Amino acid sequence: MRRVLAVLLFSLSLCAVERQPNADYQARRKALVEKTNGGAVVLFAATESEGPNALYGFRQDDNFYYLTGWREPGAALLIMPAQQPKDASPQQSPRPYVEVLFLPAHNLSQERWTGPKLGPEHPDAKRLTGFDRVDVLDRLRDELVRLLPSPSAAVYTDIAEDGEITPSTHPLEWLRRANAFPNYVSFKDVKPLLAAQRVTKDGGEIELIRKATNASIASHQAAMRAMKPGATEREISALMQYEFGRRGCQRPAYAPIVGAGPNSTVLHYSEDDATVKDGDLVVMDVAGEYSMYASDITRTLPANGKFSPRQREIYEIVLGAQRAAEAAFEAGKSAIGRSAENSLHRVAYDYINTHGKDRHGQPLGKYFIHGLSHYVGLNVHDPGDATAPLKPGAVFTIEPGIYIPEEKLGVRIEDIYYVDANGKLVNLTANLAHTADEVERSMAEK
Repeated sequence: MRRVLAVLLFSLSLCAVERQPNADYQARRKALVEKTNGGAVVLFAATESEGPNALYGFRQDDNFYYLTGWREPGAALLIMPAQQPKDASPQQSPRPYVEVLFLPAHNLSQERWTGPKLGPEHPDAKRLTGFDRVDVLDRLRDELVRLLPSPSAAVYTDIAEDGEITPSTHPLEWLRRANAFPNYVSFKDVKPLLAAQRVTKDGGEIELIRKATNASIASHQAAMRAMKPGATEREISALMQYEFGRRGCQRPAYAPIVGAGPNSTVLHYSEDDATVKDGDLVVMDVAGEYSMYASDITRTLPANGKFSPRQREIYEIVLGAQRAAEAAFEAGKSAIGRSAENSLHRVAYDYINTHGKDRHGQPLGKYFIHGLSHYVGLNVHDPGDATAPLKPGAVFTIEPGIYIPEEKLGVRIEDIYYVDANGKLVNLTANLAHTADEVERSMAEK
């Protein structure tokens, strides 16, 4: 009965959270391990007992999920490429590709609180997880001893940087104490390899980002209809989270930002406790996460439904900068980093700095104080080289902004894009009001 219930709950979790086919995750594992020069990859899942997971519910580590599609805590991953042993005889077979998902043994007391878990002993474990082999976590140490054969062996894992702790930090320390690794084994950071791999999204990933984006578009449209003087920032934020939540998003993709008036000039404003006043501009940087994948959208609204001449001027400069960056895009050439060759950031900055002035007659470039773009995927700020040319499969934002505290005026317009197979730039948020006139019309639709 416990096995049946565990499989039933796992199946229901797949309905609640879309998961790509098992073959997609295996293809990622094989692609990664081919870059390790024969080394093993050892990664651990996040735990649910510490940090934000204890307060907001468990969420899997991005890299672990990317390679496994596994959403439960306490697991481990071991993969090794196929390899011909050194000094092998012609008759000796090469070591085959190895992939093992290690799952913790059942803890019946804990499962009374968190629900039954799929265990490695279940006959359908391989089919459900898509792994060649599923084993109990207690066997990981013995497998490492058996499979790390040569003095040149390396273990790729998520090495902590600058005193931080990764999901693998404590388990690896325990394995070292348990003599799981021969003295000749070296440890290398797998994160750069994964970051480069994760930049190129497959079709399934783009569809999940599209669903997160469509749900988030609906939340912005609802906010446009609800915005008025007298509303509170928290009221608008709560409405937006409700709207993307009812469309399948499990959580916000990041801490929502709704800032009115002077708060519109604070980039990471988080209080959300002010009342919207007549004449305010309201910056709304809010989006949801759908099946582990993020979106990222910002719109700026006039509280009373009509931009003042000055507000419209600044808004149109920001929109012009975004469109200039779009027009400058070339697949395989443009990059998102400020210091990159063929930087889209430079295009947007130059546009802002040559259009309009502040109250003192000075150019507006100094009021564009953040980056233009970042990658988006499993994390709203997905890893990747910002100086690398953008190629098909890249998903990123274009988000120019002008923030003038002296005028209590902040404008940001942020959309999310991907590069299709033909190198065309596709705006996933194209259906959401962009121009000042479109924003005003959307706000009039009560």
